[in-house]
This record gives sequence, structure tokens and C-alpha cells, in this order.
Amino acid sequence: MINTSLLFLRLFKMFYSKWRQAIKEAAPEAEETISYGMPAFKLNGNLVWFGAFKNHIGFYPRESAIEEFKERLAGYEVSKVQGTIKFPLDSPIPLDLIKEMVKFRVKENLKGKNDLKYSS
Repeated sequence: MINTSLLFLRLFKMFYSKWRQAIKEAAPEAEETISYGMPAFKLNGNLVWFGAFKNHIGFYPRESAIEEFKERLAGYEVSKVQGTIKFPLDSPIPLDLIKEMVKFRVKENLKGKNDLKYSS
């Protein structure tokens, strides 16, 4: 019998490695941290968060990034209010899009457009 917890942990490590690499390529100066109990990256404030769930990877680039990339996100479940994108586990993750969104967030933070309510 397959231990589903162990399988989930292995899958998370694989996804985490790819996500981490993509985000570090887009924002090499960003600092890795844990925020709201999830892996996160900071650069002049919080940039993005992400987490693994049963059926998807949640990516949290803030509302502004979702608005900026809304046409390219049309095939995904998004919540602009919460700044959330759900990428299904059974589909390829668009890492190039992730990198572009991270770069967008870097520009916002460096311009001082970081929303203080999320600055923990």
C-alpha cells in the first residue's frame, strides 16, 4: 500500500524545487521566508507566496498581478479579491508566467506600491 502522506511530501518537494528556482531566477535578490504558514519571498516587502494543496498549487502574487495578467490566467481558477491563483496538480505549471508575475511584483515593490496590510 502506498503511503499517501509520503507521496504528497515527495510531490511537494519536487514542485517546491521548481517553483523556488523560477522565483529566484525572476527575483535573485529576494529573501525566502515563511509567511502565513507558507513559503514566501520578500524584496522590499512581500512579493509572492505559494503552497501545495490536495488538488492544486496555490500561488498568491497579490491582486495587482492577477489584474495585470488576467488574460493569460483565463484558464485557471483565480480570486482577484484574495490575490489567489490555483494551478491544478494534473496540469503543467506555467513557470514562464510565474517568472513574469514575480518580475511584475518586484517592480511594484521597488516603486513602493507594496500594500502595507500584507507586509508581515
